[in-house]
Amino acid sequence: MDTVTKFNRYIAHLSEGLGHVDRHAGLSGYCTGLMLPLSRKSVEPMAARVDPLHASARHQALHHFVAKSEWSDTTVMAGVRDWVMPSLGLDSGCYWIIDDTGFPKKGKHSVGVARQYCGQPGKQDNCQVAVSLSLASAQGSIPIAYQLYLPKDWAADPVRRKAGGVPETQAFATKPEIALAQVRQAVAAGVPMGVVLADAGYGDETAFRDDLTELGMLYAVGIRPATTVWATGTGPLPPKPWSGRGIRPTRLRREPGNEPLAVKALAMTLSAKAWRTVTWREGTNNELSSRFAGVRVRPAHRDYLGSEMRAEQWLLIEWPEGEAEPAKYFLTTAPEDATLEQMVFVTKVRWRIERDYQDLKQEFGLGHYEGRGWRGFHHHATLSIAAYGFLMAERLKTGNNASSKKNFAGRQVPAIPKDYIPRGSPARAASCAGLNHDAAPAPERRTRKRSGSLPSLQLDKSKITFVTQ
Repeated sequence: MDTVTKFNRYIAHLSEGLGHVDRHAGLSGYCTGLMLPLSRKSVEPMAARVDPLHASARHQALHHFVAKSEWSDTTVMAGVRDWVMPSLGLDSGCYWIIDDTGFPKKGKHSVGVARQYCGQPGKQDNCQVAVSLSLASAQGSIPIAYQLYLPKDWAADPVRRKAGGVPETQAFATKPEIALAQVRQAVAAGVPMGVVLADAGYGDETAFRDDLTELGMLYAVGIRPATTVWATGTGPLPPKPWSGRGIRPTRLRREPGNEPLAVKALAMTLSAKAWRTVTWREGTNNELSSRFAGVRVRPAHRDYLGSEMRAEQWLLIEWPEGEAEPAKYFLTTAPEDATLEQMVFVTKVRWRIERDYQDLKQEFGLGHYEGRGWRGFHHHATLSIAAYGFLMAERLKTGNNASSKKNFAGRQVPAIPKDYIPRGSPARAASCAGLNHDAAPAPERRTRKRSGSLPSLQLDKSKITFVTQ
């Protein structure tokens, strides 16, 4: 079966979740545009390539489909997930990767835009940020949930909420809270349980980790150097003995000389024998390896407010050779008998979300949407993920990272007519000289100054047993 036929079958599968037959053409046209080798994948340039003889009409139709049509992002994303999931090979290891990504934006009117940390420039910037949950294996991954983070100022401003089309039911939620809601929805949908992977922006939240455990999920999440733990053989003191009068003491205690350590301080106390070099996969040019140590600890965050010690788990520390101090810290609920190699491999699977975002942004126009509203932002992201899902499924089936997209593009790109003029171009404005023979004099105006305008992953499966069924 050729690539175009497979793509049409895929679109027919996703169309079942649109709710109205008139939306099927919009889905097909938009995903087709996202699959084409265009430098800019906003609505107009895609419409010009998808249907060059009727570019203006197709532009209006695609704009309505992405910005205004009331179809469900959740339903379409579920269709993408169900199509890709059988090819992921989750039996050999299933991972749920949580992350967020930013899109630099000018101005202040696009929904959710604010000055906040943005990964692309690596600093605070004016941007939008979205939280995602990806389903991954050692062979590939696909986002299965995606939501814009709405800063407090936006969430509390009814005027901006209305202008941006933010749903009335959408209250402020932190990024970890958004991620937990996505995890709960995936659990409720029957997605195979996996090890949750996240960076320190999520893993450093004790409530986030506790809620994952309550859901029955294992995790391997980043934490910050100042996070406190009880080292092996130490722990909080039991409640004070009851004197027989008043309320019986129930809270754990800390005293001078019996206090938890920051994970960085703990790492500095480890002997040279505690560190081992571990290679976790083949990179583009060479093997990826670093020095690691694993220590059994108990998280200590505010345990003095409770009556029971937290359960032991693994603290995994990465300290690259030649560096002055450790680079990364992770807490993981891997089994007590898990090997260092297994924990390192599982923790490093999180690189797949970086590959997803790279492809989604560079190849599928994830950040190219030019509208300002909540619905359009999420619709465009869902369709970008849908287009990426088709390519990922074909990659997994054929083992070829590029041929499916190239074969599709080669057969689908029609030429733009020579007389096509993009909207906004000065050449598009029609002259009125031939119609307006008695032109009115130009009105007087005040003058004022204006301001200037996927490499293959080599895996020894015999070493990996830290997986969920």
